[in-house]
Amino acid sequence: MKVTLIVPCAGEKDSRSKSSKPLFPPLSLMTVAALTPADVEVEIVDESCQNIDFESAGDLVGITATTAAADRAYEIADSFREHGKTIVIGGVHATALPHEAAAHADAVVIGEAEGKWESVISDFRRGELRKFYTGNTRPDPSSIPIPRRNLINPRNYLLANTIQTTRGCPYNCAFCSVTSFFGGTYRVRPIDLVVEEIKNLPGRFVLFVDDNIIGHTGYARSLFTALRPLGKRWVGQASLTMLKNPDIIRMASDSGCVGLFVGMETLSDETLARMGKKMNRRQEYERAIEMLHELGIAVVASFVFGFDDDGEDVFEKTVEFVENAGVDVAQLSILTPFPGTRLYRELYNQGRIVETRWSLYDGSHVVYKPAKLSPEKLLEGFKWAYGRIYSYGSIIRRLGCRLASRPFVWFTNLAYRSRVGQWLDKSENGTIDIEPATLTADESFGGDLHGALSSQEGQGSSQPDQAALVVGKPHFEERDK
Repeated sequence: MKVTLIVPCAGEKDSRSKSSKPLFPPLSLMTVAALTPADVEVEIVDESCQNIDFESAGDLVGITATTAAADRAYEIADSFREHGKTIVIGGVHATALPHEAAAHADAVVIGEAEGKWESVISDFRRGELRKFYTGNTRPDPSSIPIPRRNLINPRNYLLANTIQTTRGCPYNCAFCSVTSFFGGTYRVRPIDLVVEEIKNLPGRFVLFVDDNIIGHTGYARSLFTALRPLGKRWVGQASLTMLKNPDIIRMASDSGCVGLFVGMETLSDETLARMGKKMNRRQEYERAIEMLHELGIAVVASFVFGFDDDGEDVFEKTVEFVENAGVDVAQLSILTPFPGTRLYRELYNQGRIVETRWSLYDGSHVVYKPAKLSPEKLLEGFKWAYGRIYSYGSIIRRLGCRLASRPFVWFTNLAYRSRVGQWLDKSENGTIDIEPATLTADESFGGDLHGALSSQEGQGSSQPDQAALVVGKPHFEERDK
């Protein structure tokens, strides 16, 4: 028996390209592969760097998809079914809209894969595949297997060494699907298993894909203590709750942390409160950046445009803050209402969802009717802010004296500048028809079961994107701390 696991390209057809390396490999599918019985042959195909062979694929094809990749996932699934293959679809989008996904698949995995994927394989072998695989029990993190990294070519990725130590988030921000997908409490992997996995990773650099590496403070202290002797350098994601426990950040630095992604989102306290981002306070942003810089940790800060309080001045104010505060790397996105989030339900009920082509749900398109900005002004301001922040003048202003001591931050900005420039050159300004989209209740809420430059999926985690069949997610993304 052979299983083919596929990660589809996200975004519009014309924007899909293999000319640049993806950031990281599909950790989720490598973990799904590890859940597969040893007597089953498994291959992983990442469409961002590989071509899909519809003729030689396995007897069973598993496809994971973020919202921005859902349309392409359905295209791939339909093509495979024409070739007589059995299709299983999972991931954050299929979990939010399982009945939509079921129209293109023989089975849909809802939620995390552990405990479900094993049943999929067993049922398929008996010819008794069910339409939906779900459950009310969250997997025990100690049961997460070591990912099958031998199934990918690490040279295809900029950051091949990814690892997940925790799942879940208690904050449930309005634009983020992390809590609905992974639960509202932190679940942690045993430290000894994490350390053993990291020891076996080649090279010195590691990326933690956890939504908040310091969320469980006791666990974080134990983890950083265990990491210190390994001599690794690492980056991860953290919330502004770090200000309450500066000793943890010092321990992170001592253990090899060189960069943290922080979801600042907006400069408006009112918007933060409305979105449920209660751990953020605008007046603490500069202090957090200063603390991290003092410890030699670069700051990757995310900001989202298009909240209801945002007017035309939001772009200049955000750029001014990014430059004056010395943010090392800025990730910007347009507010995107991902299915399964509170934001989606609110905008749908208000008749403000204006686009249902999922390929546009990538954080760089306007798919809803903003409150104070026209869609054109929102897109125009978003592009201007990105272009300004990654101009040479802004890079030098932001990095200042750190240019000499932190060359990797300089190179990161140059890489971002290149990608931003390519995107701006290819992007086209068009008109947007502001008419409420018509969706059935099942399409919008997943029935009773309930991604360009950046995407907000975690969907939503600071609007980065997350894919899984699903287990963990390559999210620095798909995406909200």
